[in-house]
Amino acid sequence: MTYLSIENVDKHFDRGGVRSEVLKDVSLDIAQGEVISIIGHSGCGKSTLLNLIAGLTEVSSGGIQLEGREVNGPGPERAVVFQNHSLLPWLTVYENVNLAVAKVFGRTKTGAERHDWIMHNLDLVQMSHAKDKRPTEISGGMKQRVGIARALAMQPKILLLDEPFGALDALTRAHLQDAVMDIQKRLGNTMIMITHDVDEAVLLSDRIVMMTNGPAARIGEILPVPLERPRNRIELAGDRTYLKCREAVLKFLYERHRFVEAA
Repeated sequence: MTYLSIENVDKHFDRGGVRSEVLKDVSLDIAQGEVISIIGHSGCGKSTLLNLIAGLTEVSSGGIQLEGREVNGPGPERAVVFQNHSLLPWLTVYENVNLAVAKVFGRTKTGAERHDWIMHNLDLVQMSHAKDKRPTEISGGMKQRVGIARALAMQPKILLLDEPFGALDALTRAHLQDAVMDIQKRLGNTMIMITHDVDEAVLLSDRIVMMTNGPAARIGEILPVPLERPRNRIELAGDRTYLKCREAVLKFLYERHRFVEAA
């Protein structure tokens, strides 16, 4: 059985009697523990597709199943990390993570067990030292680490990342990419990430899903990334397979962009 199955999904929005077709006939099977990147030009429905998987938006037709069960609403087995960390500014780092832990494990873990679980997930992202700080007292990269810790603390089956590093400087982004690779290696999470960064997609992914331009966007190509793990960005800089994958994604995006300009 496929772990996550997206079958012939369409999504449209109706506003003021006008229908906007966002996604058309999108089908994709994802294996347990796989890392998938979704890439494409702005307006191609990447975030909409992620929201459909998260259950934050309903499909117009088709269906999404996780372990054979229909996805028809949000649930803790699908945790989302947005580009904006979405931390509550009046709560500490510890308290922000506790929000998720209390909601998911409030009836199944004791107070001591919940505390240990919060600290465990802060340790995973190297943020336990800042547990008593508030979001205004830490950097943007640290806020994203806390957002990832909060998502991981829900013990999700799938981690959904919506351009989680897009607002960060290049060095912070690189450190967080390495952290996410390390966490995924240790936990074996299934991850689906939206990105505009070609190098990020190739570095992190097992497969890259390339979307056509909207409206009515589809999956244009799916590119396997046959690079062994663990991956080292310095060693891969001149790797022929890495460069070939990077070239394939750039070619796809360039040709789609040229199509838009010609239209």
